[in-house]
Amino acid sequence: MTTVTNACCSTTVTTTTMLGSSLAPALKMSMGYAEKLLVSIPADQFAVMPKSDLNSPAFCIGHLALYAPWVCEMMGHPQADALPSTYEPLFKNGAPCVATPGHYPSKDELVIHFTKGWNRVALLLPTVADAQFAKPNPVAHMVERAPTIGALVSFMCLAHNMMHLGQISAWRRVMGLGSAM
Repeated sequence: MTTVTNACCSTTVTTTTMLGSSLAPALKMSMGYAEKLLVSIPADQFAVMPKSDLNSPAFCIGHLALYAPWVCEMMGHPQADALPSTYEPLFKNGAPCVATPGHYPSKDELVIHFTKGWNRVALLLPTVADAQFAKPNPVAHMVERAPTIGALVSFMCLAHNMMHLGQISAWRRVMGLGSAM
């Protein structure tokens, strides 16, 4: 239930939030998995690339952090505290993962932005009306794969996050850190 207040009165409006309420617990589970993956990675190894085609945790977490504010915007809740402007060129879709020392922000900074952003998404999801999720996806190159905002938000919260967390899981094993589970 949502309460809408304007200059003259307060009205209670019932809205359906089935999709958001269903996605939030799954996103929270993936955030718990992320925490397990990241906690034991030494900060000085966070940006190491043991193979040229294996993305580092720094790149994966920075990339994921970049998209949480965007998901908030898709849900109709623009994020007031933006990420540093340096994140877009470092972590956008198609940006290469590089092994240059000092190229990426610190582990602590990246994890804070990642966690803060996706925790905000998890809090907002149950408040978003299904009517918002039913709107057409405004991202032209993604419309065929995700025709609605709900399909796009679902992909970003679940499949996209888990895809990159899986890269970190593989990285951990290559680095000799073993399973986080």
